[in-house]
Amino acid sequence: MTSKERVMTALNFREPDRVPIAPLAFWPEFREAWREETGSEQPIDDHFLVDIWIAVGNETPWPSLAGEIGTEGDYVFRRDGWGQIQRLREGASFFEQTQVAYREDGSLRYDEFESPQMQSRYASVDAVIDDRKASYAVFAKVGGPFIRTGFMRGEQQWLMDLAADPQMAAEMAMRTALHITQIGLEELRRWDLYDTGIWVFDDMAATKGPMFSPATAERVLAPAWSHMVDSFKDAGAEKVILHSDGNIGPLLDLFIDIGFDGINPVEYHTGLKPLELRERYGDRLALLGGLDNAIILPRGDGEEVRRHVLEVLSAGHGGGLVLGTHSVGPDISVGTMELVRKLILEHGHYPLDLPDVPR
Repeated sequence: MTSKERVMTALNFREPDRVPIAPLAFWPEFREAWREETGSEQPIDDHFLVDIWIAVGNETPWPSLAGEIGTEGDYVFRRDGWGQIQRLREGASFFEQTQVAYREDGSLRYDEFESPQMQSRYASVDAVIDDRKASYAVFAKVGGPFIRTGFMRGEQQWLMDLAADPQMAAEMAMRTALHITQIGLEELRRWDLYDTGIWVFDDMAATKGPMFSPATAERVLAPAWSHMVDSFKDAGAEKVILHSDGNIGPLLDLFIDIGFDGINPVEYHTGLKPLELRERYGDRLALLGGLDNAIILPRGDGEEVRRHVLEVLSAGHGGGLVLGTHSVGPDISVGTMELVRKLILEHGHYPLDLPDVPR
């Protein structure tokens, strides 16, 4: 099977030749360590059997505003396409947010959002899309109304809005959704990704749960999510996948009702256990992820890793599983990831023949 055939077979709850592998998001430090230890010149994604590539356009409302706008001593001031002004030291990993696109009263500081049709939004993917489609199951990607509205409003104020002024918050979320939906529709059209679909990246949860209540999700954010999912599916997108870090368990029934087909990265350490989710949701929700990059893989205990990988694989009986993890950082050893790869090659082919392991 090709990667595309493999992934789409699994997402349709049928058994492909082997369990597909989701993007593993290798950190640069891990990539360097892997190259040094193995001496391999093979692309790292190919070595670790990755089947999916995510195509990302520039969805920011104001791409033309992005750039450096001043300096102050050792500090640089930059504005991004979301209208944030950031103060940071050159080369620093973190910044101070000094201004956002929304004023306190909820009005925008800038003109209307720039056109979703701008060629420059898509040029970087245009140049490589044919090659990527020949090797991977390629999906389009956009952000979601929760996290992207927070970029324009400021995270703290946005969370306060959700609780204190839900009507204004809902209007902001829908304004965001209308714009990024148009970006997603153009990505699907431009790159002809209807037969795979699109991922909506909307980080909204911490380890213990979402950053807002299920009632707020349903009242304020669900109309925006629904608009996006309905628009993509009406246009012909085969699958719409939701990405969010953290424990989104309390919202899964809502997401299924809205029409999301699967979730990623299914963070095990937050309590999202793939086998339990499969038992609860059956073929109503595909799982893309499941490997624990926070505790088990960094700990590097070979037997523990083996039990964990086999447990997650066991959620793939009948399809519905694309194995993966949130990311692979320098706290995970090359040896541990090579063990994961070995276990996939030994036990990830269908029909799954998995030894019993204690959970």
